[in-house]
Amino acid sequence: MPKLFLLFLAFTFSSFVNAQELMCNISVNSSQIQSSDKKIFRTLQTAIYEFVNNTKWTNTNIQSEEKIECSMLINISKRISNDEFEGTIQIQSTRPIYGTSYKSTLFNFIDNNFRFKYLEFQSLEFSETTHISNLTSVLAFYVNIILGLDFATFSEDGGNIYFTKAQRIVTNAQNAPEKGWKAFENDRNRYWIANNMLEPRYSDYQSTMYRYHRLGMDKLAEEPDDARYEITDALESLRSIYRENSSAFILQLFFDAKSDEITKIYSEAFPNEQARIIKTLIEIDPSRSSKYQDIVKQSEMGR
Repeated sequence: MPKLFLLFLAFTFSSFVNAQELMCNISVNSSQIQSSDKKIFRTLQTAIYEFVNNTKWTNTNIQSEEKIECSMLINISKRISNDEFEGTIQIQSTRPIYGTSYKSTLFNFIDNNFRFKYLEFQSLEFSETTHISNLTSVLAFYVNIILGLDFATFSEDGGNIYFTKAQRIVTNAQNAPEKGWKAFENDRNRYWIANNMLEPRYSDYQSTMYRYHRLGMDKLAEEPDDARYEITDALESLRSIYRENSSAFILQLFFDAKSDEITKIYSEAFPNEQARIIKTLIEIDPSRSSKYQDIVKQSEMGR
């Protein structure tokens, strides 16, 4: 066999084995910064894109068509010094639904405590054992949350390895001066995201993610009635979390991502199904009661 062909095979195999897991769109918005030189922000965007998309985050072999689609929108509101910035980061991730072109949202969160240092052209370094940089720690934290949520939809407790990594990043950052890592700061930050994902009292969340997506959404196109039954059963299991802690952050994260989708699913359901799920949703996600009460209206408009 020609050596050139062997080299081609080796390169192809290596590329497959080392294929990265994410296809993440990165956007850095600096419109609030009064500066004539915006090049540093374009350089920052490229550096973050390469860090997130070109790092091998798992030991799983993932083909290019299986990459997890996500986005990170960084909105810089203040340039504190030559190399220090402040703003927000919005993270979204989706999962394809089997047999359809539809992508289901798994995560949609805006982190308002994003402060970091960056010098143009500096390399972005990250370690799982120590807090090197707030920029890379925040990015790696959300990458692991994205991975954990995606894997959780394909097997029960499948995301725990990545949620544990996210929690380790939180632990490493406890002495960092930047906000977002500590329990006492508020109850809606990175500390509580990782904590809630692994909290034994909220274990029904993991089961819900699996049943909702793998047993429900993935079968919705071919077996809509059976699939909706599984989705209903999965959503009703979240009652245990609500009754344990009605303000559990994990419920907010779930419904921030899913409320629109749920409303659409049940607008095509039978009246008795609608009545059952509306009662459940109003109990466990009361802030969106009016949205869920509109399910019947949307159903009538669609007929």
